[in-house]
Amino acid sequence: MCGIVGAVAQRNVVPILLEGLKRLEYRGYDSAGLAVIAGGTVKRVRSVGRVASLAADARHQQVRGNVGIAHTRWATHGAPTERNAHPHISKDGLSVVHNGIIENHEALRAELQAAGYEFTSDTDTEVIGHLVHQHWVGHRDLGRAVREAIQRLQGAYAICCILPAEPERLVCARRGSPLLLGVGIEEHFVASDASALLPVTQRMVYLEEGDVADINLLGYTVHNADGRLVERKVHLSELSSETAELGPYRHFMQKEIAEQPRAIGDTIEATLSRGFVPELFGADAANVFADIDSVTILACGTSFYAGLVARYWIEAIAQLPCSAEVASEYRYRETVRNPRTLIVTISQSGETADTLAALKHAQAQGHTRSLSICNVPESAIVRASSLAMLTRAGMEIGVASTKAFTTQLAALFSLTVTLAKMRGVISPEKEAEYLDALRRLPGKMQHVLNLEPQLALWAERFADKHHALFLGRGMHYPIALEGSLKLKEISYIHAEAYPAGELKHGPLALVDADMPVIAIAPNDALLEKLKSNLQEVKARGGELYVLADNDSHFQAEPGVHVIRLPDHEGILSPVLHVVPLQLLAYHTALQKGTDVDKPRNLAKSVTVE
Repeated sequence: MCGIVGAVAQRNVVPILLEGLKRLEYRGYDSAGLAVIAGGTVKRVRSVGRVASLAADARHQQVRGNVGIAHTRWATHGAPTERNAHPHISKDGLSVVHNGIIENHEALRAELQAAGYEFTSDTDTEVIGHLVHQHWVGHRDLGRAVREAIQRLQGAYAICCILPAEPERLVCARRGSPLLLGVGIEEHFVASDASALLPVTQRMVYLEEGDVADINLLGYTVHNADGRLVERKVHLSELSSETAELGPYRHFMQKEIAEQPRAIGDTIEATLSRGFVPELFGADAANVFADIDSVTILACGTSFYAGLVARYWIEAIAQLPCSAEVASEYRYRETVRNPRTLIVTISQSGETADTLAALKHAQAQGHTRSLSICNVPESAIVRASSLAMLTRAGMEIGVASTKAFTTQLAALFSLTVTLAKMRGVISPEKEAEYLDALRRLPGKMQHVLNLEPQLALWAERFADKHHALFLGRGMHYPIALEGSLKLKEISYIHAEAYPAGELKHGPLALVDADMPVIAIAPNDALLEKLKSNLQEVKARGGELYVLADNDSHFQAEPGVHVIRLPDHEGILSPVLHVVPLQLLAYHTALQKGTDVDKPRNLAKSVTVE
């Protein structure tokens, strides 16, 4: 969660810090703050709420400085108040910002209070500043003080420190939370996400686990977890500054929904040009895939629902046993060790703390074969995996994930057919059919996007509801789960999702005229079964909203509202059927007047457990 920006330059860095925070606000928006060194002292500004409030306060106070740090917060320890907002300041003006959670903060707080340090917040972060200062007073070297202090920290962190006594220096460190450097010409930067630095540089250095970076005007040095000086590769970011702009759209979520045909096209480009070959996933993929007998998928939230769809695909097409696990549960339960299992992690950011921890747990159990489906090439999960396929979704800023989900499905389908081909369980004709289905997918999705006006009308009927029920069967049940999650996330309407066949085993008791029931009704082998389930709803006075394929012969009638998608797209139907649910959630949130891109209590990249 949370966002960090820092800068060392010969110009005023306040505009750089504020612009960076605006681009990171999707990571946390409870409070924001910045601190700069000017005239031998630290000037700090903090504000509850959005970055816009902080910017107004900074302008009013005419804050300027050539070295600074800034932070936008998603509250963990301590309420979202100004006193808990970062940066926190210790003695001699030592200022710190922090992402993550310090697990031993209570013990450290007691120790530091006994040593004479005063605490003014409820956060775990404040111990970091005091601890760094305690080490600094012994030798007056900020870089060394940070390296010594982090040896005492337990938990996850990305931290940045500045100190007026060393006015052209910024020191940062990371363990468990992302942090990267931006390389300029006689100016250097740090941030928790590349998007924050795109206006000033596209040259990025991704810090490794345990790294400490010491930054000044002319350059930087990096010490690794063992304290040795190391070099980290400079990467040229493929993102452009414009990707973080809204353009003609009202919200980033709307923009990202509309970008899905392009994002899927980019994701499957290599598959379409090369076919279903193991090299799509890494140089050693052929050897790894040849020696597996099952698949375990680890993910959280929306990515977990993508994994549930993939479970259907992998077992049906590749004929491999497959399980999909909630990452936060997997690492804390006893599991059966099978070294021939392929561990597949799915994450938009590649920094999801629970998924990364689950991957490390699996590896500690002897599962050496791992593959990540991810949107960020240099992320922690990608680096920790032996194989990877990038989703090419581009920057996703809306907290409610949309294009990340559908590109994950496209990547997982490529994986499924590749595994099936290597196992010899599909014919060349079937492989060609699957490739053609992938090729049609972006165009079909554009057709679905054209249904937006009809879904906006549905949303008008949802805006005054307090509950909703989503139904699906087979591989469309996870799509019902995803639709339910989207409605909850951004409209705050309580929503449940069930396999349609389970309706009569309890959920039917909830159905009445005030609880809309949304059904995903593709023209597949389960359609007639689904129609029978929906009759149960109708018989009890429920209002039905049916997403049907064009060839499924569903008829609208009083109490039954129907929107028709393209003709049934077979095994890839889930990728299309989720789009109307995204649009329904979006337009319902518009009707209710909620903050679509920044829903309450949530943030984009969940880097804490």
